[in-house]
Amino acid sequence: MAAELRGGLSFGLSGFTYWSHDVGGFVKKAPRDLYRRWMAMGVLASQTRAHGAPPREPWEYDSALTDDFRRALNLRYSLMPYIYGQAVDSSAKGHPMLRALFLEYPNDPGSWQVDDEYMFGSNLLVAPLFEEGATGRRVYLPAGEWIDYQTRKAYRGGAWHRVEAGEIPVVLMVRNNSVIPHVAVAQNTDQIDWKNVELRVFSTNGGRAEGQIALPNGTVRNLTVDNGKLVADPYAGKVNWRIVPATIAN
Repeated sequence: MAAELRGGLSFGLSGFTYWSHDVGGFVKKAPRDLYRRWMAMGVLASQTRAHGAPPREPWEYDSALTDDFRRALNLRYSLMPYIYGQAVDSSAKGHPMLRALFLEYPNDPGSWQVDDEYMFGSNLLVAPLFEEGATGRRVYLPAGEWIDYQTRKAYRGGAWHRVEAGEIPVVLMVRNNSVIPHVAVAQNTDQIDWKNVELRVFSTNGGRAEGQIALPNGTVRNLTVDNGKLVADPYAGKVNWRIVPATIAN
């Protein structure tokens, strides 16, 4: 699992925008704990696939793993406006969607030393759990402030932290002052309701926050929320926006 990520980061540095991996490995049945942790990493990629030698269906393990599998997939579907926007933007600029930390933070010396975390687009940092039975891990956060997506706890950057994962077995951090667009979970991408988008605002100080979005077959539009309001509607009333400030834990 760790080697897959290192290979993927190298692939991105070689000029490829999209990259994914076989969740759980390919050749044989993955151990339950490995499959659970790998799936959490797998949904935070340009594509997600549980492909390889059977069994790959979560219900072939047990009902609890099926629930974990569903939660991870629901996270991906809810993040689809962010993922699609980052895909369009990354492709246009020739950037990898899964990028080494130093691509976003070239002046942060610590970012050059990390090969087991990645930026998923420009606003999310992913630190998978690689150790068997792990519930958390040491995470390096680049300069600035970061907010845990699952627990809403804030962390200072430019430092290492011990971070416990939430219900989904992965550490997912949001760059401070980010707007992350979400949609309601759907059974497939054809059923996504793109006319109703929730803008989750991650800010430790309640200040101006920014993000990006792209609707299917569309171009990237900028999102700016200031004082709880969308500064300019990029779709001129064609989308219903619901602005939700993320409650930061003390």
